[in-house]
This record gives sequence, structure tokens and C-alpha cells, in this order.
Amino acid sequence: MSGSADSQPASTSAASTAPHLRRVLGLWDLVFYGIVLIQPVGGIGIFGLANKDSFGHVTATIVIALVAMMLTAASYGRMAGLYPAAGSAYTYVGRGLNPHLGFIAGWAMFFDYMVIPVISIVYGAESAQDLFTAVFPEMAKAVTSHLNFGAGGDKAMFDMWVIGFVVVSTLLNVGGIKWTAHANYILTAVMFLILGIFAVDAIRFLVVHQGWGGVFSTVPFYNPQTFDLRAVGRATSLAAVTYVGFDGITTLSEDVREPKRTVPLAIVLVCVVIGVCAFLQTYLGQLAHPDYNSFKNLDMAFFDVCREVGGKFLFDSMTLIMVVASLGSALTGQVGAARILFGMGRDNALPRFFARLDQRNNPVLNIWLIGIVVLIISLLMTYGDGVSLVNFGAFLAFMGVNLAVMREFFFRPPAGHKRNWLIDIVVPALAFLFCLWIWLSLHPVAMKVGGIWCGLGIIYLGVRTRGFTRQPVMLDLSGS
Repeated sequence: MSGSADSQPASTSAASTAPHLRRVLGLWDLVFYGIVLIQPVGGIGIFGLANKDSFGHVTATIVIALVAMMLTAASYGRMAGLYPAAGSAYTYVGRGLNPHLGFIAGWAMFFDYMVIPVISIVYGAESAQDLFTAVFPEMAKAVTSHLNFGAGGDKAMFDMWVIGFVVVSTLLNVGGIKWTAHANYILTAVMFLILGIFAVDAIRFLVVHQGWGGVFSTVPFYNPQTFDLRAVGRATSLAAVTYVGFDGITTLSEDVREPKRTVPLAIVLVCVVIGVCAFLQTYLGQLAHPDYNSFKNLDMAFFDVCREVGGKFLFDSMTLIMVVASLGSALTGQVGAARILFGMGRDNALPRFFARLDQRNNPVLNIWLIGIVVLIISLLMTYGDGVSLVNFGAFLAFMGVNLAVMREFFFRPPAGHKRNWLIDIVVPALAFLFCLWIWLSLHPVAMKVGGIWCGLGIIYLGVRTRGFTRQPVMLDLSGS
């Protein structure tokens, strides 16, 4: 243990008087939270585009991306065990590398967590509107005509769905983290139910048309006629989006009982569950509809497969599950962003009012603030715009955490830790390179907007620390 005897009481006092969240969550609360945040239906959105980009090897890209992202997940798990405090990458990079870099990591990650609920709200509103129109066409027509006050009635109805999604998400989060956890149980059950129906329908479709031999094939992994390593690599960077969000589990580290054991285990379990779900979706989808060039709309390709194997019922059901999944991601993304603000406000990296908690130890002020911002942006931004931005902050934070693992466990190992070249250098280095590759391949618009956001953060930090001459305060709550 470092530090003089004189400095120890002050540090302990600072840690004990700082606001803390209540440790009320268990392992399965975290697992369900992570599953809903990432979405077990993550393979649906990228199915068509990744399938075409990889020349029919989307299932292979899902598996490769899972292995690669597990490397970064391992880094998050190790840092969560070392620093079980709210803040995620902000905390890990700040304490593992440098407080200023930690602020930038938190600033970038906050950008990511602001975009996640926005694209979830927008996609959920679009899906809900389409489903409502399909199931109740006459009612939808009547509502649209009444909302057509000089502007498009469809746009007005979409705005109403956006407002409804934001209100529901915000009220559930204001109710407390336990309300969020209970909602996650329900949302997860619905998603797995519909995915189970898809799997049964797809297998039955294959057996009827091809026999049981049609259910088992190596073509989704390797088709010698179309396999191209560069194409598979390019599509893998897209498939990695399926797993983005697992780091959100670490933002709840201070809400968890036994965080040093629970958080790393939850991260690994969530990545595995999401990987299995995405694998089944893409594998069965490819076998049922192998001609990836026949899809008219790549974004809706998986829904075409659903209609083919299960008819209108499965098509409508899968649309419903995307509505549910979008609400779940908005719900968990909002609470994750609120806790990032809490961690940075408590450490004086942002104004202290962000660290306020209500009588139930819930950062309600942050939740309301995030809700208002998400509402405004959701009414202005399209789904495509949001998707192009979501990976900027995520992979920037991933790179920082992987570097922090190398420094914390190899170059300045904690007491009792024996250096290991494989797990302390090789694994996080491979994870860093993979994240760097994806980050550099992002759309130029995403790099520009993300760069502006980070630039604003650097300016704020420079003013806050008087030209970087002072370090942001980092409270030591690892023992709380």
C-alpha cells in the first residue's frame, strides 16, 4: 500500500464522505441489463449488409467478432475487479493511465451512450409506427389524418411515438435501478420468446424443403466459391457492432454486490449469450435464404427471411421484438449515461450537481437531463445518422481500457500479482489493435463529428484544470 500515514486519513475521509450508489444488484441483474443493452437481436440489423459485404459469410464474421470482442471484454473485467466504481472507461483509463486521458475517455464514452438511446428511440418509433399501421390500418389512417396540421401526418405520428418512448424510459429509470432491473427481466423474456419462435420456424422450413441435412452446413462459415479474406475482414468490423455495449455493465459497478467477482463474470456471460443468439440468427437465416444478392433492402433483409420461414405472424412478431429491444436499449443506455455523469460529477471532472442522488440513491437529475437531450436529438436525427456515430466513442474507450490493463498489470502490477506476458501484454495488445482497426475504418462523418465532440471536451478540460496544470480529482472508492 502506498502513501504516507499523514495522507491516509484524508483519502479515507474523502472516500467515505463522497456520494455512493446502493449495492442492490446481483449477477443475473447485471446479465439481464447487459443483454437488453446490447440486444440479443443484434444480428438482425447487420444481417443483410454484412452478408453481402462478406460474400455470404456473415455467420463467420459474427464468430470472429465474438472472439475479438471477448479480448476487450476481458480487459474490462480485469479493470472492473481492480476499480469497482461507477464510471467505466472514465475510471479505468483515468486511474490506469492518466486522469486527463480518463476524462477524454469518459467524454467520448458519454458521446456513445448518448447516441445509443437516440438510435434506439428512433428505430423503436419507426418500428412501432410500421407495426401499428400494419395491424390497425384504419385506425392509423384516422390518426394520421387528424395529426396532419399542415405538416406530414406520418411525421407527427412518428414524433408522438418518440415522445412516448422517451417518457416511458425516463419514468422507469427515475423509479430506481431496481425498477430498471425488473423491466429488463420482462423485456429479455419477450425477446427470447420471439427468437425461439424464429428458430423453430426456420428449422422446420429447412427440414421440409431440404431434410435434416439442410440444418447442418459449413457453407455459412466457409464457402470456397466466394470466400475472400479481405471481404470477411471488412464485414467483421461491421459485425462487431453486435457486441458494442457490453462495457455498459461496468457503469453499474457501484450498484452491485461483490463487484470484483460479479462484474467480470457478467461481462463474459453477456458476450457469450449475445454471440450465441447472433450466431443462431445469422446461421439459420443464411441457410433459409442463401442468396444474399436477392434482398431488395439490406436493412430489412432478416425480416424478409422471417416472412419466408414463418409468414405474416413471424414477420409482425419480429417487428414487435425490435420495438421491445429498442425500448430496452433506450432504457439501459439512458441509465448508463446517467451513471457516467454521476461518476464524473462526483470526481469534480464535471460540476458537482451531476453527483446528486435522491433519497433512494438514484441520480434522478441526470436521468431527467439525459431524457430531455435524447428527446430533442431523436426528433431531429435519423436512424442512419445515429448508427454512423455510435462506434466512435465506444472504440476510443475500448482502446484506452486495453492500454490501461497493460500498464496496471504488467508495468506496475498490484500487490500479489505476478506478471504474465500472455494475459498482461499479448491479449490486451491484440484487443487494442483490433479496436484501432475498427475505429480507423469508421465513416468520415462519424470521425468528424466525434472529433469535434472530443475537441470540445479537451477545451473544457483545459479550462477546468487551468491549462492542464492541475489533475482532475480521482476519488479512491475501490474498497467501498
